[in-house]
Amino acid sequence: MTAAYAADHWTDFAVATVSATATLVGLVFVAVSINLREILRSPNLPGRAALTLVMFVTPLLVGILVVVPGQPGTALAWELLAAGILVGAFQLLINSRSGRSAEETPMSWTLARVLPIIVTYACLIVAGATFLAHGGGGLYWLVPSVLAAIAFGLINAWVLLVEILR
Repeated sequence: MTAAYAADHWTDFAVATVSATATLVGLVFVAVSINLREILRSPNLPGRAALTLVMFVTPLLVGILVVVPGQPGTALAWELLAAGILVGAFQLLINSRSGRSAEETPMSWTLARVLPIIVTYACLIVAGATFLAHGGGGLYWLVPSVLAAIAFGLINAWVLLVEILR
C-alpha cells in the first residue's frame, strides 16, 4: 500500500497541520478582537471573519481526524468526504449571506471569497473519494486543500488585521 492510501504515513503532516492552523485560529481571534468595531461597522466583514475562522479550523479538524489511532481507512475517507461537503456548503452559505462590499467587483469577490472555498473543499472531497477508492491520489489531495486554506485564510486575516484600518 502506498503512502497515499495509508493514513499512518500522514501523522507528521497532520500534527504539523494541527499545530500551524491552531496558531492561525488564534491570529484570527486577535485580529477580530483588535478591530471588532471596524468589523461590525461593515455589513460583509463579520461574514468574512467567520469564513476565515472556519477556513483555518477545517485543516485543524482534518489533521485531528487523520491522527485518530487505529481508525479504519474507510471511516477516515467518509469523514473527509463529509467534512468537505458539509463545511464547504456551510462556507458558501456564510459567504452568500455576507454579501460584498462596495469596493469589491463581482470578479474580485469571486476570486477572493468563492474560489478559496471551492479549491479548499473540492480538494478535501477528492481526498476522501480517492482515499475510499484507493486510486487517484488519496491523501495527497490533503496537501493542496491545507495549503489553500492557509493561504486564503492568511489573506483574509491580513484584511481583518491591517487593510481594515486603511
